[in-house]
Formats: sequence, C-alpha cells, structure tokens
Amino acid sequence: MTGLALAPPVLVITGPSGVGKGTLIRGLLERVPGWRLAVSATTRKPRRGEEDGRDYWFLSSEEFAERVRRGEFVEHASYAGNHYGTLREELERPAEGIVLEIDLQGARQVRETLPEATRVFIAPPDKEELRRRLEERGLDTAQDISTRLELSAAELAAEAEFPEVLVNDDLERAQQELVDLAARVCRR
Repeated sequence: MTGLALAPPVLVITGPSGVGKGTLIRGLLERVPGWRLAVSATTRKPRRGEEDGRDYWFLSSEEFAERVRRGEFVEHASYAGNHYGTLREELERPAEGIVLEIDLQGARQVRETLPEATRVFIAPPDKEELRRRLEERGLDTAQDISTRLELSAAELAAEAEFPEVLVNDDLERAQQELVDLAARVCRR
C-alpha cells in the first residue's frame, strides 16, 4: 500500500493522548478556511455526545477487519485496546487541505503510504502536565489514564521521527504555529 496521490495537502498530527491535538486542530480549522479533518474510523464505543460520521466512523470489530482486508484504509492501528484508522475515501473529499489526527503507529504507516504528507508531532511541556490534562478532561477512567500514560512514554520517545514538532505549552502560540505551518504547506 504505497503511493497515494494527494490532491490537497495533508497534515498528519500525532502525539500522546491528552497533549491537546484536538484543541489545536479545532483552532486550525476555525482559522484556515477550506481545511477539514478526516474523520477516523474506530471500534471503540462512542463517548457521550459523539456522533457517527462527525466525531468518528464507529465500526464493529468485524466490519473494521473486513475493510482492512479490502484495503480501504490509508493507515490503521490498535491503541488502548481498540482499532483506529483513516479510510481512503476521507482523502478523496474536496478540501483546501486535510488534517489527519492519528496515533504513532498510524503516523508511521502514513510516512510510507503518503510520503508527501507533512508530519507534525505535538509534544507536552512535560509528563506531569500531560497527566494533569488527561485527568482534567474527565473522559477516561483511572485505568484508562494509566494505560494512556504508559503508552505516552514510547510516543514521546518517537518525537525525533517527525520533521515538525510543536510544543503545546502555550495554546495561542502553538495554535499560531500550526496555522503558519498549514499556510506553508499550501504554498508548496
């Protein structure tokens, strides 16, 4: 699975859970007209307020596996006991630019399948801040937070694999850096 041609530019955003990827992406989409977020598919159950097709494509494990078998994913990976992936059709919808919010495994796959995509790692200022953010967002159980923090060690060690790194220690500054990066990517 290599060599997908990109019509609009693609930003691949990754980093540990709780680092603020979603917040930064929402800010980018509000500030840069024409960009859109590719909706990921997942086998995890929807959280309160999440909607199929808007937040994620919620698939059964069987449907997810079948779509993998048919080659319908640009990338797919397991994370914290669930499967996640980006369907090829998400990159075919019209846009000025497309953002993929994916985990480290998926970002590594995209490096192979979409080599012209711009890969961005979002880093926390430190591990304690990451823990605080996960706890404050109130979305996960204590066990889920513990699992996510364990996974974050390997994710943080992979930062050097990414040509672009943004430290989310000051939201407004990090937001502007992401907007500036999107503008540069569009000019290429």
